[in-house]
Amino acid sequence: MAGGITETGELYSPYVGLVYMFNLIVGTGALTMPKAFATAGWLVSLVLLLFLGFMSYMTTTFVMEAMAAANAQLRWKRMESHKEEDDDDSSSASDNDVLIQENYDRSEKQPILSVQRHGSPNIFEIADRVEMGQMASMFFNKVGVNLFYFCIIIYLYGDLAIYAAAVPLSLMQVTCSATGNHSCDVGASTKYNDTDVCWGPIRRIDAYRIYLAVFTLLLGPFTFFDVQKTKYLQILTSLMRWIAFAIMIILALIRIGHGQGEGHPPIADFSGIRNLFGVCVYSFMCQHSLPSLITPISSKKHITQLVLLDYVLILAFYSLLSFTAIFCFHSDSLLDMYTLNFTGCDIVRLVVIRFFLGLFPVFTISTNFPIIAVTLRNNWKTLFHREGEMYPWVVDRVVFPIITLVPPILVAFCTHDLESLVGITGAYAGNGIQYVIPAFLVYCSRKDTKLVFGYGTVNKHQSPFRSSFWVGFVLVWAFSCFLFVTANIILSETKL
Repeated sequence: MAGGITETGELYSPYVGLVYMFNLIVGTGALTMPKAFATAGWLVSLVLLLFLGFMSYMTTTFVMEAMAAANAQLRWKRMESHKEEDDDDSSSASDNDVLIQENYDRSEKQPILSVQRHGSPNIFEIADRVEMGQMASMFFNKVGVNLFYFCIIIYLYGDLAIYAAAVPLSLMQVTCSATGNHSCDVGASTKYNDTDVCWGPIRRIDAYRIYLAVFTLLLGPFTFFDVQKTKYLQILTSLMRWIAFAIMIILALIRIGHGQGEGHPPIADFSGIRNLFGVCVYSFMCQHSLPSLITPISSKKHITQLVLLDYVLILAFYSLLSFTAIFCFHSDSLLDMYTLNFTGCDIVRLVVIRFFLGLFPVFTISTNFPIIAVTLRNNWKTLFHREGEMYPWVVDRVVFPIITLVPPILVAFCTHDLESLVGITGAYAGNGIQYVIPAFLVYCSRKDTKLVFGYGTVNKHQSPFRSSFWVGFVLVWAFSCFLFVTANIILSETKL
């Protein structure tokens, strides 16, 4: 995310890319969605879910269009460089400087009206993986680039805080209670307070913080090194995720089918919209990883339609998971982490399944935490980097990892309210990444494309929402959501 042009990687088919995008989007946010649905009401939740899915799809096409525009400009720069080398070898050095420059002078760009006709017919082909940081450097001014990195960093901090809270919370919920929190005489939906006893004199909140300390000691050191997600680890975590989701949906359907469903969700409860909005935005987040997902796809001829199909499948899955949850469990008994509702004998008799679902977040989230932490650390380094300068060893290897690791751990130490963490992260930083940044990227890339290639040039990966109205609509929506969420928080705090 912090880098510029990176290796495209091994190519894969469009349908494999569709699966990868599905796996990326459907993550931790899906586990917090059932409670948000129950709080806001089923009709309001469904309408908002469909609308936010549509908005996310629109901004996804914006990012893909910007990626194509960035590829076209880089390809044109290479063409111009080769042309100059053929005409005059002495000018090659200065041309190469221009080629690698991230923030080039817009005033020096001249319309090249004939480049599309006489150049490569695939000048807008997405062949180079240009990360969002590089696109921001190409299309934004210095203030815009800094705001971009600020937004990305805040979002990643929220991500790490959610991960750091979810793992200890799951461990506490599975292992705590002197009476046997998950024995067959205690229902999984039983509510516990943080001050309730866990083991002997140890309270539940103490157990949570002990697990948080262990989690930090085990996974925190990875922030000081470089880690890479392996292909086999991705396959394993994806397999575990889908087994867990399938089990939860099937068990909920069986209980509803047997007339054991306890849920009677309201049609609408507007007090829950704030958290629902944040959870839904967080649950559709993929824009920051699109360059890594889209670029290696071997054929991008029907990429827009395939992405639309992906979003339709994701909407269907979210609706199925959430509706089975809110009609299976009473609204008051739904937990922040939906998997924890299946850890009692009144729901599941098989102890293996109970512990698999209860500990599911521990296995899957723990593998992602070091990767997100290293990504955040690299974004900090990129934000403060000055060309030609090297960081001192202490700053590079100690300071940046510490400022990456400490804040989310402190947040997780203070609260394990996952619904609020996901809601706030999605409503603020997620709002910027999913709406504001893509809208400005596509607007600036269209402006630059016309300036460089002329007004008659057509981007082959142009978004179906090509009118400027849609860009303005996204920005107005994002600003309105920001005001609504902020006002809702202030009013809620005032009432308390």
